[in-house]
Amino acid sequence: MQLVTRLDRTSWEPAVFCLSPPGALADDCTAAGVRVVCFGARRWSDIGVLFKLARELRQFQPAIVQTFLFHANLAGRIAGKLAGVKQIVSGVRVAEKRSRFPLWLDRWTNWLVQTNVCVSRAVADFSISQAGLSSKKIVVIPNGVDVAKFSAARPADLSAWRIPPGSQVLVNVGRLDRQKGLPDLIAAAALLAPKHRQLHFLLIGEGSDRPAIEGLIDRKGLKNSVHLAGWRADIPELLAAGYGFVLSSHWEGLPNAILEAMAASLPVVATSVEGSAELVIDGQTGYLVPPHSPGELALALERLVTDAPRARAMGKAGQERAQAEFTWNKMVSQYCEIYRSLAGELFRFDDDMASK
Repeated sequence: MQLVTRLDRTSWEPAVFCLSPPGALADDCTAAGVRVVCFGARRWSDIGVLFKLARELRQFQPAIVQTFLFHANLAGRIAGKLAGVKQIVSGVRVAEKRSRFPLWLDRWTNWLVQTNVCVSRAVADFSISQAGLSSKKIVVIPNGVDVAKFSAARPADLSAWRIPPGSQVLVNVGRLDRQKGLPDLIAAAALLAPKHRQLHFLLIGEGSDRPAIEGLIDRKGLKNSVHLAGWRADIPELLAAGYGFVLSSHWEGLPNAILEAMAASLPVVATSVEGSAELVIDGQTGYLVPPHSPGELALALERLVTDAPRARAMGKAGQERAQAEFTWNKMVSQYCEIYRSLAGELFRFDDDMASK
């Protein structure tokens, strides 16, 4: 949404084609004057969406199709080929370790793609070594973040979760999914809770693992210190109310949640996985720990909560890093460089054909 709404309209005419029903960002795109078409697919087996997408692309006649995430990458390649689109760019957002099947499909269909944009260097390396993608087709463009939006947010009222004023609140934002390593985080919380009564964990997000997470919190006796907030739209305000941020993922791409925490001036404790290790400077903007290590996670969190001046300094350093290195405008300009290069190739191809 940030990319498509920030494109220079004197050079580009963007449109968004969404495989699923309309989501939370569809209205934002429409309000920015971007055409949005949602196909309403609810399962991967809704094959008819391919032909609907191909029909829309034939009508729109784009110079370039940009896709994001696995299902859209696959559908966009096939529909783009059916529609005669010459330039297809895929966005690779995560080092997918759940199954090798998506990696195989990505490799088998990558002949349809001119460029793969990876969200971090680690994802690029993973895509080359594990997915078998050509290094010649890969570029790295990190995500951006609106630092002003997060730095200006007013702290949210956390009383709805019975978190007392003055508590040290460690925020986690992400899907309730095994990728995020939440059992490790809850195990770390169990180690810290007896010693740090003022410490609370606020987990923001929804997902299929919620029942299992609720059961684990209950079994560990942490219902008074680990709180599930569900899906929330007021992330800037909730981050502003936090003391620090924690992400216990087993694999990632380039976590937007860490970027937003940095923008909110929160020190970050994260597992040293793809992307996270490119955002967090260990000992300067937070702490990095190995994944699958609740004990080391607990030790890093304890260092954070027992040294408030250092935590504030690390949060400020993270915010300055976000402002300098990870702006939306920088991200958009890098995408536009790719688009201009591909559009130039397309126009040269058309000129050569016309001359013949």
